[in-house]
This record gives sequence, C-alpha cells and structure tokens, in this order.
Amino acid sequence: MQISQTRPQITYAAALALVEAALTHARDNGWEVAVAVTDPFGTLVAFGRTDGAAPPVAAFAVDKAYTAGTLRKSTRAFGERMAASPTLSLGLATRQRFITWGGGLAVFEAGACIGGLGVSGAQEHEDIACAEAAIRALGLTHG
Repeated sequence: MQISQTRPQITYAAALALVEAALTHARDNGWEVAVAVTDPFGTLVAFGRTDGAAPPVAAFAVDKAYTAGTLRKSTRAFGERMAASPTLSLGLATRQRFITWGGGLAVFEAGACIGGLGVSGAQEHEDIACAEAAIRALGLTHG
C-alpha cells in the first residue's frame, strides 16, 4: 500500500511570471484586470493587478484560479458542465469559492496540473485571452 504521493506544484517564480505575463497582455490591450495563481491545492501563490482594476475583481481572480487549479479544468468548462444539469447548478450555489465565469485556466506542465491561473476584470473573452497568453509565454499548457 502506498502511504503518500508526490504532486508537482507551480513555483513562486513561475507563478509570478504568469502574473506578469497576464498583466502585460492586459496593459497592452488597455484592460484593467486582477491576476491570481494558485497551486493545485488552491493555495494562493502569486497575485497582481493593474492600477485601475475594480476592487471586487481581485477576489474573482483568486476564485477563478482556485476553481481551475483544484478541478484541473477551465472555469468556462466547469460553467458549461454546471449549466447542463439543473441539479448540479443547485448544488453549486452552496459551494464557496467555485466560480463558473471564464478566465480561470488549469496550468499544466508535462501533463500534470501544477496550479490554476485566474484573470478577472475585463470581458470574459479578454480574461481568457490574458490567461492563455501568459501560459503560452511560459511554454506551458492549459486545461
């Protein structure tokens, strides 16, 4: 019987690089966002925001990263799954931190989920574009 397991996790340096890459993409496009990166267990590793980001979007970004990292899928995919079933949607209302808006991506390295990246503050497709650009910039993949 195996007693413990090892699970890859994003480093602080890589998490910070993701935040910076997402913020750069947002600034280049004139978007005001907050960006968060969690490890695969949902613990915040790095955070940043543009100066004009609205205060509530910080928590949304953290929750998007939490949702994507712990579920190992995008928040958009999670939202589509929840919308497909009335009973699943009802259950979601009782769960804290899970969010179904696009902008959260699971971050993968060599097939392993190493964390979650959440971007919030712009339009949904713009949040997603920031997250995808950041992950590409580091040569990682997303789910």
